[in-house]
Amino acid sequence: MKIYIKHMACESCKIFVKEALDELGISPAKVELGEIDTKEDVSDDDKRKLNTQIKKAGMELLEKKQGVLIEKIRKVMVDYVSNSENRPNIKFSVLLSEELNHSYTYLANFFSEIEATTIEQYIIALKIERIKELIIFGEDTFSEIANKLNYSSVAHLSSQFKKVTGLTPSHFKALKEKRRITIQNI
Repeated sequence: MKIYIKHMACESCKIFVKEALDELGISPAKVELGEIDTKEDVSDDDKRKLNTQIKKAGMELLEKKQGVLIEKIRKVMVDYVSNSENRPNIKFSVLLSEELNHSYTYLANFFSEIEATTIEQYIIALKIERIKELIIFGEDTFSEIANKLNYSSVAHLSSQFKKVTGLTPSHFKALKEKRRITIQNI
């Protein structure tokens, strides 16, 4: 049985969900970002209990078809930004269309209607949060960060970062107390 989860966007979310499933005695066949495959059917009562557990971490179960598609789009976006260094430089619109088997125009319009933001703006917000994370860890130069996130140059990364945060990446690095926001709050 497939169960879809809203705001499940990182490895620690997966661990939290696995622990919640264990507590309820539900055996997952697979736990991926945004979805769970269970070995057996899950009762409505167990779904309510699972939903209560995962809400503690800012996640929730999805029941409506619209919400499922939105989470699938988000999952592709998060994966695209998180793993951009391991992927050839492919246009996101092509990737999204191939992954979800719909035209990009349909998916972009649908996402904008439901989320009141564009896919492009959401990806930029994800990239900025990823840049903040990489700056805070301090292991990469700005050039390496620009390459990891497929920016054409450090100047392009810097101008986009400043437009969104109001700070240059260098100034942000100097401050370091500005905290990252969770993906759920983008």
